[in-house]
Amino acid sequence: MIATISWWNLDRSAQTIESLRGYLHGEGVAPWEAIAGMRTKFWISDPANNLWGAVVLWEHHEAMSQSLPPNRATELIGYPPTWRSSFDVEALIDQGSPTAWFGLAGTGAPAPGHAQVGFPRGGA
Repeated sequence: MIATISWWNLDRSAQTIESLRGYLHGEGVAPWEAIAGMRTKFWISDPANNLWGAVVLWEHHEAMSQSLPPNRATELIGYPPTWRSSFDVEALIDQGSPTAWFGLAGTGAPAPGHAQVGFPRGGA
C-alpha cells in the first residue's frame, strides 16, 4: 500500500480554506468515490499555516497511474502542490477490520513518486 500526501500553501492563491471546503461539499468528493485501487482519500487543512491538502491510500502502484478525475484543487488554487510525496505504508490498523494490514517490510523498494516538491511553510 502507498500513501500520497499533497499540500498547497495558499498564500499565493485567491482560494481560501473556506472556499475549498465549499468546493468539497459541492462537487469535490463525488468524482473520487469509485476509483479502483484507491483505499481511501481524505482532505486536510492547516488554518494556522494557510495550508490545504489531501492524503490518499492506494492499494498498489498501478492504481496511482490510472486515469484519475481532474485535479480540481490545482485548477482552483492556480498552481500545483507546494509539496507532494508518496510513501510505503508499513502497517495499517483499520478499526472496521478484524486484523491489521502489514506491507512488505524489508523489501527496500521505495514507492514511485517519492520526489519532494518542497515542504509547505505558512506566512511566506
